[in-house]
Amino acid sequence: MDQETKTNLDDSTIAGIQKLIRYNIDSYDGFKDVAEEVKDESMAALFRELAAERSELATELQRHVAFNAEDPVDEGSVMAAVHRTWIAVRSAVNGGDAYPILCEAEMGEDYIKGAYEEVLKDTAGSAVNDVLTAQYAKVKAGHDRVRDLRDRCKKNC
Repeated sequence: MDQETKTNLDDSTIAGIQKLIRYNIDSYDGFKDVAEEVKDESMAALFRELAAERSELATELQRHVAFNAEDPVDEGSVMAAVHRTWIAVRSAVNGGDAYPILCEAEMGEDYIKGAYEEVLKDTAGSAVNDVLTAQYAKVKAGHDRVRDLRDRCKKNC
């Protein structure tokens, strides 16, 4: 077997990257939507910032898939679309209250963080491990920001 390079990735590595592309697209769509739902402009700005970051992460991963002569995933999941609809309904019922929105956003952050942890474990030593590790650090930082904001909002909102 040939040694894996960034332009000759194993099928399992590509599958893991494809999964993360989908989750980043889901995260982008979710943050974009909640930025429109939340009434607090500073929270909306945070969600727009995180949406842009997730879009960049997806694009970077899509390039790695394309380098390997594969078609990268270019859309999110149906499950995430249903979750975004639930957030919109919950927001409407709660009059745009930030806390329930932050709870849902943090749940989505747990999901993508867990996906990165799983893919990093499954692709340990791969040629794109440095890329995935750097992206994981950004995802974890975003997760922590949303979690901390949710916790502050629970006390002060």
